[in-house]
Amino acid sequence: MSWLGLQAWKERLGACAQEAKQAAQDRFALAALEWAQERKHWQTVLVLVIAVVAFGLVAALLISLAVLVYFWDTPHRIGVAWTIAGVWTFAWCLVVYALRSALLQKRPAFALTKAELARDCQEWQEWCDRQAGPSPQQEKDGA
Repeated sequence: MSWLGLQAWKERLGACAQEAKQAAQDRFALAALEWAQERKHWQTVLVLVIAVVAFGLVAALLISLAVLVYFWDTPHRIGVAWTIAGVWTFAWCLVVYALRSALLQKRPAFALTKAELARDCQEWQEWCDRQAGPSPQQEKDGA
């Protein structure tokens, strides 16, 4: 192989390395964006889980209080206690519904990054096939 042939290969490899570096940087940037979205989703889920636990505890305490007050003398205390317990139970149900909705809206993690990497692999395979040139069987068939 001549000096010019080696120089051409060196330039090709340099260009290929530069392209690979840029592609890797792009993929890392995409993965970072998707990671930020994933982190935000799980932060929302965590806040809703804490709210479910807190409202559930308050609802349980107030229902217990309502049952206790139910046996007291004044009928007004009964209505007020059950109303408060009902309001807290309704609020808890709303938070449970919001948590359930957030969990059901979950999309696959890093879907865009996976798709981009799959396209990269396909393009790399096509580039390798082009660089290899025709196989001996193809040359024989074409000749």
